[in-house]
Amino acid sequence: MKQRKVVILGSTGSIGTSALKVAREHPERMQVVALAAHSSVDKLAEQAREFGVKHVCLYDERKIADLRTQLPADVTVYAGEEGLCELARLSGADMVLVSIIGTAGLKPTLAAIEEGKDLAIASKEILVMAGEVVMNRAREKGIAVLPVDSEHNAIFQCLQGHRGGSEQVSRLILTASGGPFRTTPAEELKNVTLEQALKHPTWNMGRKITIDSATMFNKGLEMIEARWLFGITMDKIDVVVHPQSIVHSLVEYTDGSILAQLSASDMCFPIQYAVTWPERVQNTLPHLNLAQIAGLRFEEPRWDDFPALRLARMAGTVGGTMPAMYNAANEVAVQAFVEGRLSFPGIWETVEKVLGQVSARDYHGELSIILEDDAKARETARALIP
Repeated sequence: MKQRKVVILGSTGSIGTSALKVAREHPERMQVVALAAHSSVDKLAEQAREFGVKHVCLYDERKIADLRTQLPADVTVYAGEEGLCELARLSGADMVLVSIIGTAGLKPTLAAIEEGKDLAIASKEILVMAGEVVMNRAREKGIAVLPVDSEHNAIFQCLQGHRGGSEQVSRLILTASGGPFRTTPAEELKNVTLEQALKHPTWNMGRKITIDSATMFNKGLEMIEARWLFGITMDKIDVVVHPQSIVHSLVEYTDGSILAQLSASDMCFPIQYAVTWPERVQNTLPHLNLAQIAGLRFEEPRWDDFPALRLARMAGTVGGTMPAMYNAANEVAVQAFVEGRLSFPGIWETVEKVLGQVSARDYHGELSIILEDDAKARETARALIP
């Protein structure tokens, strides 16, 4: 029985709090050794005291003094992006769980790889922006990159025990809940409010990811992420709408067989599997009763009404810095929607315009090129938004 010593980057968000639930239930398998948050001082301090960690980081450097007053004197407090990297390199830790929204998790991820620590990744942007770099360096170091997103974790589980190469995989099929507007007529999408977009039918998530789910950009990012996680081309990555969120994803093999992973909708399932892999451990999470479920429904996505999927497939196929620009333009557009400066369809309209105006480049492992084009995409998106 192996106990993982885990650093959690993004401990106060939905993934981080679920990870701490797993740590509470399985202290013999998961010891939390460091925590990091963006700006939630009180919550981070409470977590640090509960788990007795000696290393914490707050990304918002303006609140460091406040955090220090709430922690014992023997706790080392780090700040900013460099602080995240320090935690990722922490001596004694053997796994880093990255659940930071946006691009802030990229450098800490690479720092963890350089120190030879296994990764549990919940931040889509990391592999969308720099999947080639991250996966290549992880392979060179011989470390495991374990997906925490329920969809990618499901695919990972369905691939376990498969001895053939990726050429024997016909399709990776990501499931999508369809979000709150799965059946909303296309002509009504222009009237969608922020309050409506934040009402996800299945999952309780942060604001950005909930809006991404409503636009289907979340699934688009997952398509690109899957391309790098599993070393497969974009034309073999598909999406099916599954409103019940019971089947978390599927793998179709060349002989026509399809394997699926099913569980209740609780992020503790994929987090626990990432931490205990390759073993499975009993827990108190709810088990499925298939007779009660009775039926499972699947639908074709509305590709024309929600262009995020089409744009993702294009960006992932072109490659280079285009996936990073896809992500960057979406982040700017979502923020504008939140602030009331952009309509709901304006989110994907802005992204499509940015991808049409800014040329993608091959980055050949150079992070500086990715960051340059990320910034260029953001600047272009801001200029397009009234």
